[in-house]
Amino acid sequence: MAELKNGALEAAKKIKLLAFDVDGVMTDGSVTYDQNGIEYKTFNVKDGHGLVRMTKTGFITAIITARNNGTVEHRAKNLNITELYQGRQFKLPALEEIMAKYNLSYENVAYMGDDLPDICILEKAGLACCPNDAVEEVRRICNFKSSINGGRGAVRELCDFILDAQGIEKIAQVSEKSNI
Repeated sequence: MAELKNGALEAAKKIKLLAFDVDGVMTDGSVTYDQNGIEYKTFNVKDGHGLVRMTKTGFITAIITARNNGTVEHRAKNLNITELYQGRQFKLPALEEIMAKYNLSYENVAYMGDDLPDICILEKAGLACCPNDAVEEVRRICNFKSSINGGRGAVRELCDFILDAQGIEKIAQVSEKSNI
């Protein structure tokens, strides 16, 4: 069960946008290359199912990552992620663009990150979230700490928590077209 602090349940009731880092959050943080330098990532289908449900129930979903990777673009497309921002060394301006586009405030934002580049957003988000294996500096500032490591279901645990907090049925239909 996730560790909650500083009004996490009340904060979850105000969330409209869920944004995520990729490496260490949606993946376990491993980077695999083949002999041609092509990068591979492994994603968790339970996390994918949670994200598809969030989009289907009206939440805005976003990925904000410093790296540029075709695998992430493919994954975002398969899950119908609302907003994808890759190659963003500075993540806060990307989040602020999304917030402006949808007329949201920080209290409407849940963000899950695992490492130092995520702190700029985590310090402002209404619901600051991290996987169980996030670095200590991140864990200290988060009010939702998943009991699960990145790439192993931490995203799903957050999705379920927000759906429960808002009283939304978790059995939303998932399209057969989705490659979760």
